[in-house]
Amino acid sequence: MTQTSLRRQFTPDQRIVLNDRTWEQFKHIQKGFENLSGVRLFYFEGTVEILMPGREHELFGHVIGCLMTLFFAQKGIFFQPTGSMTQEQDQTATQADQSYCIGSIKPIPDLSIEIVFTSGGTEKLPRYQALGVSEVWFWQDGTLMLYRLGTTGYQSIRCSGFEELKDLDLDLLKRCMMLAKTDAGEAIRTFQQGLA
Repeated sequence: MTQTSLRRQFTPDQRIVLNDRTWEQFKHIQKGFENLSGVRLFYFEGTVEILMPGREHELFGHVIGCLMTLFFAQKGIFFQPTGSMTQEQDQTATQADQSYCIGSIKPIPDLSIEIVFTSGGTEKLPRYQALGVSEVWFWQDGTLMLYRLGTTGYQSIRCSGFEELKDLDLDLLKRCMMLAKTDAGEAIRTFQQGLA
C-alpha cells in the first residue's frame, strides 16, 4: 500500500503597485473593488497598492485577531475590533490585517496589526503616521515588532504603550502565533490557558 504524502500548499500574496496616481484615480479603483472580498487597497503619496493576501497571510491575520479578542475579553477591556476596515483621511488610505479601538470608539483605530509576507513592514509606518494611529505592530517571520507614535514619528518599543495592554504576554502571543502554523485551535487554547 502506498502512502501519499500531503504537502501543505499555501497560496502566496499577490500584489500590484501603481505609481503616479491621483487620489481621484485611487477612489475609482477603490469603487471597482468595493464588492470583492479579500482585496486590500492602499494609497499614499501617489502610489496605489492592491494586495490579495494568500492563505498563510490570512491564517496569521485571523489567529492574531482571535488571540487579541480573547485577551481583551478576558481582561474586561473595552475594545472595538475594526479588522481590515479602510482607515482613510487626508488622501491616505490603508487597511491593516487587524485593528482595534481601545477604551472608546474612534474614527481611526488606536492599534493596527500588519502580517508581513511579500511586502510591507516598517515602510508602511508613514501611512499610519499620516492617519495618526497610536501603535502599529508587524508580525513577520515569527517576530513581532511594535512601534509607538511619538512627537517625532514612530519609535520601536518592547511592549505596548497602552495601559490596557500592559499585562499582555508578548512571548506567549508569539509562541501561540507559531503554533497556528500547524493547529490554529491549539494556538487559541494555549493562549486562553495562559491568560487564566
